[in-house]
Amino acid sequence: MNLSNRSTRWCRIPGYFLLFLVTGLLRSTAADWPGWRGLQRDGLSPDPLPNSIPSGLQPRWRKNIGHGYSSPVQSGNRVIYLDDAGGRETVHCLNSTTGNELWKQPFAELYADEFEAGPRCTPLVDTDRIFVQSCYGEFACLSMTDGTRLWGFHFGDYGMTWVKDKSGGPGAASRRGNSGSPVLHGDQIIVQVGSAQGAAFVAFNAKTGKYLWKSQNDLTSYASAIAGKLGGRDQAIAVTCEGLLGLDVADGALLWRVPFKTGANRNVLTPILDGDTVTFASFTTGMRRLRINPTPAGIEVSELWINRDLKINLSTPVLLAGHLYGHGPTRDFVCIETATGKVTWRQPGFDQYASVIASGTRLLILTDAGEVILLNASPEKYFELGRFQACGKTFSHPAYANGVLITRDTRELAAWPLTSPAR
Repeated sequence: MNLSNRSTRWCRIPGYFLLFLVTGLLRSTAADWPGWRGLQRDGLSPDPLPNSIPSGLQPRWRKNIGHGYSSPVQSGNRVIYLDDAGGRETVHCLNSTTGNELWKQPFAELYADEFEAGPRCTPLVDTDRIFVQSCYGEFACLSMTDGTRLWGFHFGDYGMTWVKDKSGGPGAASRRGNSGSPVLHGDQIIVQVGSAQGAAFVAFNAKTGKYLWKSQNDLTSYASAIAGKLGGRDQAIAVTCEGLLGLDVADGALLWRVPFKTGANRNVLTPILDGDTVTFASFTTGMRRLRINPTPAGIEVSELWINRDLKINLSTPVLLAGHLYGHGPTRDFVCIETATGKVTWRQPGFDQYASVIASGTRLLILTDAGEVILLNASPEKYFELGRFQACGKTFSHPAYANGVLITRDTRELAAWPLTSPAR
């Protein structure tokens, strides 16, 4: 999540403004997949997808890894992933061409439950820095060069607590550990800490770690926050255990809130921005689309539609040409018209989860069975262009950069050259 979520700050000194533009351009390139759901946290890739699956496709490289559900990311010629290595949550940095490990850095206490041990939060790359957070709330900014810790903090420093009863209790992350990722906006990094002591969200200077502000008392769900402009205001948009809200990125002030409770106090999907609208779904409440309207008094929220049958549980859809494509509520794959919330088609045969990447008129799906499916993105019908088996059982979103798909299951990482030749 880099380029689109960084608001340009007009500076009084022209030289400083030029420097800001230059460093901003260095932060990300179109070919990168630097964080959760890609460059803009929306599942869209500027890198073209193929028209078909290459015949006899073989991985460029495979690598045995430790357990975990965190998604891999790529920036430049580096692939970053987290796993359980030696009983610690550990960051690994690989050469993207060869898969050779450049360095690794243990950074946090290991979390484990009946789904096995390992990290679940996707790392976030910003030029020469990597931001990671653990299930138990250890946050660290590391050097891309060698993994050196530059700054960090623990969620407990702001009053975050965990409970032993994983079947019930307060917030989802309080019971099952953190699964979301922090979000960058300008020189800020905003972390969803989940403390009910006025620190549901805490913002820092991304380079120095200087504390900037804290806000709200919401408990943390499993969803990752996003940043963007709604109703003419730059804001962080997040789903908590209490509902959907927007915060002013300047000082953390609450701009708007749509309260709702879900089963087990959890939400998973990432909000989807489109102009001044935001779309979100949960297994309890279904899917809804909201408009954020600027008014003389501040911001007003209006509901455009709600489809209570679209109880999507785990997978965030992608928005492409006025339609949402993603894993449906009844173990299917669906296309939804964003203007109305109407389902235009359903395709059965999907199980619990499916990650989706979109580019141009193509969709790339990674199912929880580890199968990659290439689709034509059409609101008229499900049209498959090819498929192949990439990995074992997985709930980790793949990375796609420079024509190469990086997939991960709980034991192996692999690089699949879809539009570039194998080496």
